[in-house]
Amino acid sequence: MAHGRRVERVASMIRREMSELLVNGVRDERVNQGMVSITNVVVAGDLQHCKVSVSIFGSESEQDQAMAGLRSAAPYLRGELSRRLNMRRTPELVFHHDKGLAQGVEVLGLLSKLEQERQERGPVPEGSEEM
Repeated sequence: MAHGRRVERVASMIRREMSELLVNGVRDERVNQGMVSITNVVVAGDLQHCKVSVSIFGSESEQDQAMAGLRSAAPYLRGELSRRLNMRRTPELVFHHDKGLAQGVEVLGLLSKLEQERQERGPVPEGSEEM
């Protein structure tokens, strides 16, 4: 059990430091032009690999560029994490574009549009079935 808590603790520290580095450390314009936020960090049990899920706000092109910038900055980020966290072996960083947040916003937009259309139609007459 102690090993699992250690992995979770490392993931939490990496998430905190990565968030700080994305704001103040990465100078790559591709990363800075899109709003990049970390949605999840999963560290492998052997602490060799770390999957960093990110949500990126912007156009499809800006999102692709931000992901390319993150992948390009991975060696720098790993070095900074090693220095900041004082780890003997810092996990290899693998970035994953988490599109769940964007899909959720899209669904909320569709629901809002449907509600607006329903309001514009007015009340449903008694005895009729609304589809």
